[in-house]
Formats: sequence, structure tokens, C-alpha cells
Amino acid sequence: MAKQIVTVLTDDLDGGEADRTVEFALDGVNYTIDLSDRNTGKLRKALEPYITAGTRVGRSQIDNRGRGRRGALVPASRSSREQNQAIREWASKNGYDVSDRGRIPTSVVDAFNSQR
Repeated sequence: MAKQIVTVLTDDLDGGEADRTVEFALDGVNYTIDLSDRNTGKLRKALEPYITAGTRVGRSQIDNRGRGRRGALVPASRSSREQNQAIREWASKNGYDVSDRGRIPTSVVDAFNSQR
């Protein structure tokens, strides 16, 4: 029997369907937010005067997920792979929809950590 798991992003602002996850940083803190194309446009328009007046300094070398510059993956350590597998198994047993590969949603990781 074939099984297909579909991940649907929910817009963090209005609760509708999101089209993408947007990353941004402020005061040295990195953020991600799931947004529809419409709300992504609103965010970009709101930030445009600040981006235009500011000086681009590039991306941080390491973000909070252990990756180097965008696109360059740092190999996961054995312990982080084992931890991710434990989270995925716990999530499946507790009704969370997580894929077999890729990023585990922060909400699932937080729920896993709160149960420990």
C-alpha cells in the first residue's frame, strides 16, 4: 500500500494557506514565518524603506539549524540524526503529521521536548 504525506503550510498571520516560509532577522535574532504570497508582499513592502536605507551585510555564517550559508548543508551528527528519528517516531505515535525527511516543524520539536 502506498502512502503519501502532504504538508500544508498555514499562514501565521491570517490562518489561511501559506505559500512559503520567509526568513528574516532583527537585532541579531533570526525568525521564520509562514506566509501567503499576499502577506509576503505586504511584509516586503513594509520593510522596503528600511532595506533601501540600510546596508546589506550578507547572511550569518551559521543559523540556528546548523546550516552554513544558504544552500550549504553541514552534515548532521549521528546524535542529531538519532534525535530527529526519535522526534519523528514520537510525533507519529502522537498524531503529528511529519515527513520522513526534511525539516521537522518547530511546533513538533517543542511538543516533543515538553513531553520529556
